[in-house]
Amino acid sequence: MSGPKSTFHGTIGRTLAESEPWYDEPPHPGDDAPNVVLVLLDDTGFAQFGCYGSDIDTPHVDALAANGLQFTNFHVTPLCSPTRASLLTGRSQHTVGMRSVSNVQTGFPHQLGHISNRAATVAEVLGAEGYATFCTGKWHLAPMEHCSQAGPFDQWPLGRGFDRFYGFLEGETDQFHPELVCDNHSIEAPGRPEDGYHVSEDLIDQLLLMISNSKGIRPDRPFFAYLPFGATHAPHQAPADHLAKYRGAFDEGWDVVRQRWYERQLETGVIPAGTQLAPRNPGVEAWDDLPENQQRLAARLQEAFAAFLDHTDDQIGRLVEGLRSLGELDNTLMIVLADNGASQEGGPFGVMHEMKFFNGILETPDEAIDRIDDIGGPHSHTNYPWGWAQCGNSPFKWYKQNTHEGGVHVPMIVHWPARIHGDHAGTKRGQFVNVADIVPTIYELLGVTPPQTFKGLEQLPVTGHSFVPVIDDADAPATNTVQYFEMAGSRALVSGNWKAVCKHTQGADYDAEPWELYDLSVDFSECHDLAEAEPEKLHELVDLWWSEAGWHGVLPLDDRMGTLFASRFRDRSPHPAGRRYVYRPPMSPIATQAAAAIGGRSFDLTAQVTRAAGDDGVLYATGTQNAGISVFVQDDRLVVDYNAFDDHTILSSNIVVPAGESALTVKVRRGDDWAGSLALEVDGQPAGAATLPLFMRMMSSVGASVGYDNGSPVSQRYRAPFAFSGTLHEVVIELRSRQDLEAEAQATVATATAEMHRQ
Repeated sequence: MSGPKSTFHGTIGRTLAESEPWYDEPPHPGDDAPNVVLVLLDDTGFAQFGCYGSDIDTPHVDALAANGLQFTNFHVTPLCSPTRASLLTGRSQHTVGMRSVSNVQTGFPHQLGHISNRAATVAEVLGAEGYATFCTGKWHLAPMEHCSQAGPFDQWPLGRGFDRFYGFLEGETDQFHPELVCDNHSIEAPGRPEDGYHVSEDLIDQLLLMISNSKGIRPDRPFFAYLPFGATHAPHQAPADHLAKYRGAFDEGWDVVRQRWYERQLETGVIPAGTQLAPRNPGVEAWDDLPENQQRLAARLQEAFAAFLDHTDDQIGRLVEGLRSLGELDNTLMIVLADNGASQEGGPFGVMHEMKFFNGILETPDEAIDRIDDIGGPHSHTNYPWGWAQCGNSPFKWYKQNTHEGGVHVPMIVHWPARIHGDHAGTKRGQFVNVADIVPTIYELLGVTPPQTFKGLEQLPVTGHSFVPVIDDADAPATNTVQYFEMAGSRALVSGNWKAVCKHTQGADYDAEPWELYDLSVDFSECHDLAEAEPEKLHELVDLWWSEAGWHGVLPLDDRMGTLFASRFRDRSPHPAGRRYVYRPPMSPIATQAAAAIGGRSFDLTAQVTRAAGDDGVLYATGTQNAGISVFVQDDRLVVDYNAFDDHTILSSNIVVPAGESALTVKVRRGDDWAGSLALEVDGQPAGAATLPLFMRMMSSVGASVGYDNGSPVSQRYRAPFAFSGTLHEVVIELRSRQDLEAEAQATVATATAEMHRQ
């Protein structure tokens, strides 16, 4: 009878003398294998690095370009998660299940909310080849309802090939008070803004520590590092000295600055001679026509962005110097890129709090100007207006989320001193390249063949096009000659020098919407629509788009951009079908989309506590000092602070919270239009009520905490974390539908009527 099968390839005899040992050698990519570093910036437009035209100080990125290759015709998807999915797999974003942000699952293969397991990431592939793999920064590639300490963890970074992770899982975070994860567990930020803490600096500290630990013990082992900054996505937050550096720098306004950046692009060859500066986008007014308050606010918001980018560049410089000091820089292939064009999410005026944009609120400059000195600091969550976003996308039109060049044409720099040196260094490449082409290029440079099966699953083909010939020869032809784009129904296709593009309006008839046609060889900035002059060429490209869409799994077209919570209340979800959430401390912070879904909804929150007189602290809080809600006990009263974008409605109970056991309830009700209400109960007894002038649909990208207030304090009535000093047994949150509330009201009326009749 034979025993279990073995992978041992030696010989086992009755004695050692009759046996031959065998050692399983782990994979190793070779002694000369380079390190690979991908540095990804968020919402950074084509013109915003100094070497791409701006006068924002980015000397460290500029130095990488001056000693490497600067790509001037590089393209991505118009949104963050899809670009990241394509970047890490070398495949189309739709093919791998990420047509939109990972917050969404729609029930179709092109929107899984995570990267398909049939598309191994570059970290998984290189890890199997013997590379150490590290990631620090923004992930945003897992279903957000999975991003809590309940998991599942299979789509977190460690589940997709990284040995170590330090960063945040959501699409954005507060830069001074981030929601941090280390590997597979949440952690507190190691510092506070008053101590000089900023998450971008922390990311570099942690990445250099990972690299130094690895190289110090295994100097023979190369590493793959992925550094996706939160910058320069909103909130635009930077240290005070960086903010002060740009004070007054943009008072000339976006028309003058954009013209200057455009002219510098022409002078330096970033854009071809003869390129026109696209006209202002609809909704962008001439700077000189703006009222004074609008100019002051817009200039200050741009200052915050510039300070944020400058600070991020400093961190890239720290990484470069760290690699140099370790003796690793020369043989490190470093690629720096952005995930999409500059963001339109600040609206026409810009916002003190970006979540106002997602609530459909346009804050006027006259309303925001009183807080102008908060911009860029911890007490702000800003994004700049459309005019500065288009300036950042110079010379193009439109923005992030759009398939015109402003949304998809961004900077990319390739730096590798061991291969790119001499007269080769500091040159530009104008060949068309797409984000899906990066991983195939890495594989070819490293001599790696992507596996046909991985972890028992047949793999989707890597469909990107290696541009190694373009790296080695400035005159080599582009390797990618046909590339489709799609975002929420907006479509585009580049075929050679031609581009067809259709800007979709949500709900419009796809077949009736007009397509535009551009010859990019003579019209780099899409200024001259040839659709009427070249109908046959347009028809050819539109047909080719549908063909590519079918091949890459783009269909069905889906324009539901706002369905960020489509996955809630499904089976096997952290959101129970009964809409009743029970939290018992101790608990780690709960990520926004895994926490009780209170945004835009009526709910009851009841905390069961045991306390002595004087015991106080937070029972439940979600959000930050910029927006959120906090429920706490203070001075023996139950208090709720409803912080609607720094407009605080504070309600304190008119009944003392007794010593001993008690049930403390907050009832939050959504009213008509934007209104709402609060009501308090102590042991079932009414204890006060208040109206809410603004009921938030979306509160914050920072999630909830139970028994304390994690991060920045939602309320100004205490200093975080203000942990509850009594015993908090549980917090129960029950969502209340309109139908539930109507039925409850009818039952109350019926009970009161019956009681009246009895009397």
